[in-house]
Amino acid sequence: MTPAGDLRRALGFWSGTALVVGTMIGSGIFRTPASIATVLQNPLLILGMWVFFGAVCICGALTVAELATMLPRTGGTYVYLRAAYGDGAAFVFGWLYLLVAIPSGIAASSVFFGELTLRVFGILPHEIPWGIPAFASLVIVVLSAINIAGVRQGAAVHNTFTVIKVSALIALIVGALLSQAGEVQRWYMVPAEFKGGFDGVATSAKSVLFTYTGWIYVTLVGGELHQPERRLSRVILTGTITVSVLYVSANLAYLYLIPMSSMGQPMIAREAMMLIAGPVGAAVMNACILASVFGGLNGVILTKARVAYAQARDGLSFAFLGRAHPTRATPHYSIMIQGAGAIVLVVALHNPLHPLRLFDRLTAYFVLVEWLALVFGVAAIFVLRRTMPDAPRPYRTPGYPFVPIFFIAGTLAGLAALLWSAFSTGDLSPLVGVAIVILGFPVYWIWRRYRAHKP
Repeated sequence: MTPAGDLRRALGFWSGTALVVGTMIGSGIFRTPASIATVLQNPLLILGMWVFFGAVCICGALTVAELATMLPRTGGTYVYLRAAYGDGAAFVFGWLYLLVAIPSGIAASSVFFGELTLRVFGILPHEIPWGIPAFASLVIVVLSAINIAGVRQGAAVHNTFTVIKVSALIALIVGALLSQAGEVQRWYMVPAEFKGGFDGVATSAKSVLFTYTGWIYVTLVGGELHQPERRLSRVILTGTITVSVLYVSANLAYLYLIPMSSMGQPMIAREAMMLIAGPVGAAVMNACILASVFGGLNGVILTKARVAYAQARDGLSFAFLGRAHPTRATPHYSIMIQGAGAIVLVVALHNPLHPLRLFDRLTAYFVLVEWLALVFGVAAIFVLRRTMPDAPRPYRTPGYPFVPIFFIAGTLAGLAALLWSAFSTGDLSPLVGVAIVILGFPVYWIWRRYRAHKP
């Protein structure tokens, strides 16, 4: 596969940075702090979780920046895994993306978008039983069509909605500080009824990891970025650091404005803006949350289809997935397949009374699979420093080997906490992700035999 294949280098620095920021900021930061506060109840632990995993992501970005500028090709993590560990590992990664990461991520975000849309108009999910899957499927179809039309069109939509969501967070943060409606001591005062501890930290790990997901997605379109050898490192680092700062600042704003006993609001950002600017501010924040979910979903659809495309170009998937549109220069078949898979999941798992219950479980093994793949992707730097010592490296990871080691250790600690929390409550959904990982290797063996006997 050539570095760009049949795709065009149409993305610049700002579009690349917007992809990092916009795919990381979806619905998470506007709602997960509430669920985290419910189980942790300790402001220092809450802030510590966001700071710690923000540092983990920044260390991951510092490491991946070297890999991305050394191998600036479409496919990102898939490319690094193939270079470091061979076709088998790359195939399993693509298999996981096709069956787990892509459909569950797109389906969960689109279902949340559908539910929030109904609630904004004062409609409860059970009042229109098929309203949520209809809205969810429609938004998947619309965004898939936009991204088939061209990477510039997809990036233009993404850039617009990234500006909206970042502006909303900045308005929330600055508004909280200027409002004088809160209390600074809420940043460090632990309620007398505090019951957190390790159980709370373990339960919160999934939510924090889910909210930080997306910092590496821009590498999936490495073959479509102008001068990736120069720009990818700056794009990844600028975006990841920006979002980490915004996340910690937003949590400071929430804690400042809302007492710990009242932080269990389903949409904490809306409640915070209500305190700052009244009903009008809350209504505007509702619209911004919708825009954030829509924009984040667009970024996922834009970037993740490139994995199946790159895999097919290397002969590790069905050839038609590696074809680019003859005039639009987009991986149209990959985009259509991932959209269809997500819609099937939306419809198959629909529950009118509890629309998000099954998707919350999907999130557990989505987070496990996504971040486990990142561990191996970041660890590729140790292999490639040894096996490709003379490869051009426009950017070298500072603090090597401690920076990638910190990322790996921090991520594994978070995943271990996630598993412990799930198993202690009888939730075995993370094992689904592990089972799919294991199943990928015999499927790869079957694929090799199929390819060997294909005329």
